[in-house]
Amino acid sequence: MSSNIQSPQIPLCIPSIKGREWPYIKECLDTNWVSSAGPFVERFEHEFKDYLGINHSIAVSSGTSALHLALIAAGVEPNDEVIVSDLTFIAPVNAIRYVGAWPILVDACNESWGMNPSVVKTFINGSCETLNGYLHNKKSGRRIGAIIPVHILGHPVDLNPIVEIALDHGLPIIEDATESLGATYKGNKVGTIGQIGCFSFNGNKLLTTGGGGMAVCHDSVLASRIRHLSKQAKKDPVESIHDEIGFNYRLTNIQAAMGCAQLERINELLASKKRIAQHYDLSFKPIPGITPMPRTDWSQSACWMYTVLIDSSVFGMDRHKVMQKLASAGIQTRPLWQPIQFSPAHDRAQFIGGTVSQRLHNNALSLPCSPDISKIEQDRVIEMIKNCTLSS
Repeated sequence: MSSNIQSPQIPLCIPSIKGREWPYIKECLDTNWVSSAGPFVERFEHEFKDYLGINHSIAVSSGTSALHLALIAAGVEPNDEVIVSDLTFIAPVNAIRYVGAWPILVDACNESWGMNPSVVKTFINGSCETLNGYLHNKKSGRRIGAIIPVHILGHPVDLNPIVEIALDHGLPIIEDATESLGATYKGNKVGTIGQIGCFSFNGNKLLTTGGGGMAVCHDSVLASRIRHLSKQAKKDPVESIHDEIGFNYRLTNIQAAMGCAQLERINELLASKKRIAQHYDLSFKPIPGITPMPRTDWSQSACWMYTVLIDSSVFGMDRHKVMQKLASAGIQTRPLWQPIQFSPAHDRAQFIGGTVSQRLHNNALSLPCSPDISKIEQDRVIEMIKNCTLSS
């Protein structure tokens, strides 16, 4: 079958399918285990939790569904509020609304581009109060139900200050690690530090199943609740008896088979991303106005999506024009997400902080960084960026 879809000569981020994906998927087809039942689902869950060093993994249909289930399992209720990163893909904020809660959007910080711990601390200490044993927002009167720090683009949030204040007030932490599988924070893999961690296996992620996700946790009660809800809350293994409203959020055996093959190469994929980032870093160092995303000394970034800041006053061309110039040469790039504070879908959300999220959005550009990008392709991207400054 032919397609009219034109692929860029150098795509932004496509998967690396070089392992045992084909034989594992063929095994599913040969045995007719193609849906959410099948041996690869349990195998993928087991191997994933072993990789993270955590007690429980529940395979689900997407990172968004993992976040949705995590919020319910964590006890977030309608009309609660959830503290969440402002600079993020929209999924965690949508998931907050799925449960009838409201987001409190936290500005990014310059150090890591993630949730600013100082802003969280200032908000809780100055704008919240404890009523009947629960933390409440003085402005809205709503209960604070949880905190969702989002580890964006492969780099961890500075979690310790957030964990400390969350413990002080009994707030569960749900880590959105959908973009940062393999990253570590002070020696601990992201997703394993809070009460629940959520991962995505979308097509552009480090590890892909085409679509899918994983919720992970240390606590067996939380794990059982998440698993139960992901299976339409079916109480009886034979009879169609459902004890509450559940969801069809299960991963298929075919997707899990692909996940198993991808997970076998996780260290290779991480090493590839690191090499790509190092080559870009070295090449951009002498170019004024191009600043790579910071990588802090308290973390090990997964380098998932290589992103730079473009200072147009120094570089001579703004982010949008650079993106257009590269697109005309067949090079796919991507701007950073619009901060949620400006999203019409969430215009009733409270925002706390300054202008860091907005500045990063206005000036950041993600560059091609597929695990299998060749050095020749990378050098072409670098040369085109150099040409931008020469032609400006």
